[in-house]
Amino acid sequence: MILADLFCSFFQIGLFSIGGGYAAMPLIEHQVVDLHPWLTITQFADIMTIAEMTPGPIAINSATFVGIRVAGLAGALVATAGCVLPSCVIVMLLAFVYYHFRGLGAVKAFLLGVRPAVVAMIASAGLSLLILALYGERTLPADLAGLDAMAAAIFVVGLVVLRKWKVSPIKVMLGAGAVSVVLSLLG
Repeated sequence: MILADLFCSFFQIGLFSIGGGYAAMPLIEHQVVDLHPWLTITQFADIMTIAEMTPGPIAINSATFVGIRVAGLAGALVATAGCVLPSCVIVMLLAFVYYHFRGLGAVKAFLLGVRPAVVAMIASAGLSLLILALYGERTLPADLAGLDAMAAAIFVVGLVVLRKWKVSPIKVMLGAGAVSVVLSLLG
């Protein structure tokens, strides 16, 4: 039964995650933390971090990691297949439709309307992970108490390094991890 649940959950994620892996994060979180309590929010954040660091699309990586965590190798295979299958079918259908109808105003208008929604989904996922990283909670505390100063400093420095000097995100992640390890050993 768990394999069927994994397949259905990730099939839904694959079906409705328009805009790529980052846009899928809120959907994945809803399925694996809220709907099916397979992971805690902290475990979810850890898996998203690992899925981001490993090669390949983040949604597929997270499906694989969640699947293996929940039901071993069979779970990884089923969750990954569930995540990929809708995309394969939809991409083939959309390619056919777009190729034949790309000049229509309705198609252009639809694509213009979808873009802001995708940005909102990505921003929502980013804010959720930022709040979790800075406060250790899923939602922003009302009094803003409990800010992890080290996490906030690493975030600000990482953001500046990424935006000002255009350093590779991989180098920033490795540097942030190394700084965190050193500071935790010292303190």
